[in-house]
Amino acid sequence: MAATRRKKPNASKEELLAYYKDMLLIRRFEEKAGQLYGMGLIGGFCHLYIGQEAVVVGVEAAAKEGDQRVTSYRDHGHMLACGMDPNGVMAELTGREGGYSRGKGGSMHMFSKEKEFYGGHGIVGAQVPIGAGLAFANWYRGNDNVSFAYYGDGAANQGQIYEAMNMAQLWKLPCIFIIENNQYAMGTSLKRASSTPALYTRAESFGIPAEAVDGMDVLAVRDATMKAVEHCRAGKGPYCLEMNTYRYRGHSMSDPAKYRTREEVKEVRETRDPIEHVRELLMMGGHVDEEELKGIDKEIRAVVQESAKFAQESPEPDVSELWTDIYAETTPQTAG
Repeated sequence: MAATRRKKPNASKEELLAYYKDMLLIRRFEEKAGQLYGMGLIGGFCHLYIGQEAVVVGVEAAAKEGDQRVTSYRDHGHMLACGMDPNGVMAELTGREGGYSRGKGGSMHMFSKEKEFYGGHGIVGAQVPIGAGLAFANWYRGNDNVSFAYYGDGAANQGQIYEAMNMAQLWKLPCIFIIENNQYAMGTSLKRASSTPALYTRAESFGIPAEAVDGMDVLAVRDATMKAVEHCRAGKGPYCLEMNTYRYRGHSMSDPAKYRTREEVKEVRETRDPIEHVRELLMMGGHVDEEELKGIDKEIRAVVQESAKFAQESPEPDVSELWTDIYAETTPQTAG
């Protein structure tokens, strides 16, 4: 997991600031979500994205309107990165009517058709065939949109992923398989669970171009994703990117994470933090000073605080909501 940091970033001041703000929003939002969970305001499971911010922000930097994304249960960062409203996301986490799924999906199951976000999924690996299906729809319609199918190193051993890869390559579907390798599947180290530690090589067995990326460097992620996106939009089929990243918190809020040492987490925080990396690039380039960065942090904390306030003031869904969104309403077809 050695880092390769670029000294002269291939990014403008505006781009660096945008990436910094997006990653910081995710970090502060997740910290607040952790607090609300501890207060008993978020029920069920809650999986935080702290540490992995560079992956989704870098990927979204290469996306265009119309592209789709689908992921697993560690999904709050993906929602925010694709432009979903923090108020709606936090309200959904707390099970309130103002949430994206009207309080019925919670942390693991919300979506936004408007933002082409097709959900976080609780079944390990189940979202990947959905991502291939979205790519099939793009291929069938003849547009140049791509779908991003995210999954973790733990899900990488699920068989349905390779069925999806096989079909995607056979039909040259515009799907980018993104492995968020945060080194631990729940509490199991990658080294103990995978016979092939370089997970991207599995895609190569299907003839799919694939590569490993420093997932703690937002610019490296962006550049690799741009390459993958160009491949897909040109009709050349799928691509696979293994983002080597790291989560600072436990698998979920109920995980004490005793399977790794504090020293290990501390070392990554101090030497490879994705937000600190961009902060250093901004400072070294003379783009901002400490006061401006403090101002940005203050603005983002205000946004997150407002989302928590909105969530707590939003009413719980009415009992009648139990019976909605179960069946699709269709118009009866008449014989012609």
